[in-house]
Amino acid sequence: MEIPAINLKAIILVHWLLTLWGCMNGLPDSFAWGNFSVLAVGLWAVGQRDSVDAVLMLLIGLSLTILTDIVHFGVYYPLMESLTNSSDAFRFSASMAILSLLLKPVSCFFVYQMYRERGGDYNLHFDLETSAESRCTTDSADTTYFGRQY
Repeated sequence: MEIPAINLKAIILVHWLLTLWGCMNGLPDSFAWGNFSVLAVGLWAVGQRDSVDAVLMLLIGLSLTILTDIVHFGVYYPLMESLTNSSDAFRFSASMAILSLLLKPVSCFFVYQMYRERGGDYNLHFDLETSAESRCTTDSADTTYFGRQY
C-alpha cells in the first residue's frame, strides 16, 4: 500500500491555523513562540525544495513541540480553566491546541517521508566493536620512545 503524498504547504497551513486559534485565549506566550518558530522552519522547508536540512529541522522541531505542548497543557490548562471559568473562548482555544497536538505525530510521519524523498537517510548506527578495536590498536608511536626502537 502506497502512502499518499501530502503537500508540505498543507501541513504548515493546518498547523498555523490551529496554533493561531490555540493562542487566542489561555495558553502562555511560550506556546505561541515555540509553535510559530517551528512553522517558520517549515516555511524554510517549503522555500528550499531541495534542502534536506530544512526538512530535518522541521521534523525535529515538530517532535520537540509535541513534548513542549504536553508540558504546556499539563501546567497551564488547570490554571487557566479555573481563571476563565471555562468560557467558550477558552474551550475553543484549548480544543484547537489539543487538535494540533494530536495531528503532530501524523505530520511528523509525512514530514519524515518528505525527508526520505529529498534524499535524507537518518540511520543511527553505533558500531561499538570497531570503535573499541580502533582505540586498542598500537601504532608506531607506541613502539618508539625518544626515537629508539624497543
